[in-house]
Amino acid sequence: MRREFSTEQQEIQLRELERYRQEHSDLDAAILALEQVGTPDKLQIQRLKKRKLLIKDRISELSDYLTPDIIA
Repeated sequence: MRREFSTEQQEIQLRELERYRQEHSDLDAAILALEQVGTPDKLQIQRLKKRKLLIKDRISELSDYLTPDIIA
């Protein structure tokens, strides 16, 4: 069952979602840049990828939470 948000709560959640999407994109660019270096730091890349996955999960949770359930 989905909770109803006030308009203010929705705005906050949408801003948080956008922030996570931007961070996800930034991490993608950072990983790509590190991979293109002559001798990339594999541990740092691994940590960034793990962070990126956590952010992807959070984006998914927020999107599901903000999207109304549609009964087909």
